[in-house]
Amino acid sequence: MKQYVIIGNGVAAAGCIEGIRSVDPTNPIMVVSQEDRAVYCRPLISYYLEGKTDLDRMQYRSQDFYEKMKCRVMYGRKALHILQDIQEVEVDDGTRLPYTNLCLATGSSPFVPPFLGLDTVSDTYSFMTLDDALALEKGIDPTSRVLIVGAGLIGLKCAEGIVERVASVTVCDLADRVLSSILDAECAALMQQHLEQHGITFYLNDSVDRFEGHTAHMKSGARVSFDVLVLAVGVRANTVLLKEIGGEVDRGIVVDERMKTSVPGIYAAGDCAEGLDIALGQKRVLAILPNAYMQGYTAGINMAGGNVVFDKAIPMNSIGFFGLHAMTAGVYEGEVYEEKTETSLKRLFTKDDLLRGFILIGCDERAGIYTSLIREKIPLSSVSFEIIKKSATTAAFSPEIRSKKFGGVV
Repeated sequence: MKQYVIIGNGVAAAGCIEGIRSVDPTNPIMVVSQEDRAVYCRPLISYYLEGKTDLDRMQYRSQDFYEKMKCRVMYGRKALHILQDIQEVEVDDGTRLPYTNLCLATGSSPFVPPFLGLDTVSDTYSFMTLDDALALEKGIDPTSRVLIVGAGLIGLKCAEGIVERVASVTVCDLADRVLSSILDAECAALMQQHLEQHGITFYLNDSVDRFEGHTAHMKSGARVSFDVLVLAVGVRANTVLLKEIGGEVDRGIVVDERMKTSVPGIYAAGDCAEGLDIALGQKRVLAILPNAYMQGYTAGINMAGGNVVFDKAIPMNSIGFFGLHAMTAGVYEGEVYEEKTETSLKRLFTKDDLLRGFILIGCDERAGIYTSLIREKIPLSSVSFEIIKKSATTAAFSPEIRSKKFGGVV
């Protein structure tokens, strides 16, 4: 009899459960969940604070998901160690879980820089989980002045979620622009202007030198007074369980295209895993929801005895702030096709007869078609790129490609 153990209970874990059950309908699955709740959509936590969704609508699967999948969940528990020699997982309540195959879907944790004086700040929060959002909700009121350290995806979604509920929101970042990991300077400036129009103040190319109570002394010499501090500087993959048994770890847990780690019988998926980015041609941690699910699903199938690969991972983001949507994918290299207005910007990056990447801000486009071109490495000479660059439509593809890739949709 096989025994499956999954450490973590996010989207990657849900994918792993469904992957296992697509091959093996009966053998037991045990999930160790550090959070005391069922799997939910983490990207929605800012919308919860805005009042645009509720706890029920944030659920990633139905209430009977685990029952239907015939798996058990240990809620509010932490896996402490992998006992590789006897193939067991040690849990913080003393339980030992035997496994035939194990999936690490342990996600990531906030990175907290060693700011001088941080211990003098009494109201400090992260913004990674639903529990973080619920704690922040209790910690703010209409008089709160909030300082967010970090102008990346997490920090800006936090700012959007709370700006209408507090007196002020100030965001600082050592980078010279917002969303520096996914937008170039001009695109970032367009997004920053939109955010500023909705009441968010920025200190960019600047960061905190030290805290003195509820005053942040910036490297530029500026002082920012605040009541509530949110640290959204970045995240680090949770790799310690594999690292301590000698498994291969870099920025994440290194996996192959079947989501196998270097340790026999152990797989990894989601934000903790470092797999191949086919756009860049290098292994990277791609901490985005679609990849997490597909990695988990692939791991699950292979854990149950199947044989599949996930070799289509690319960096991509789809995110909106106050109605202005940004979609990005791939890498920004090669020749650039551009269209822009005062409120929108489209950039397509081409090289070696391939679409290598794109940035769309404020554009009403079928970005999935651009993403498919990148993932599938479809030669641009085989489509009408003159049509594609003006509008992402399947009409630019030959009937053969439409039938194969899009089911014949015109």
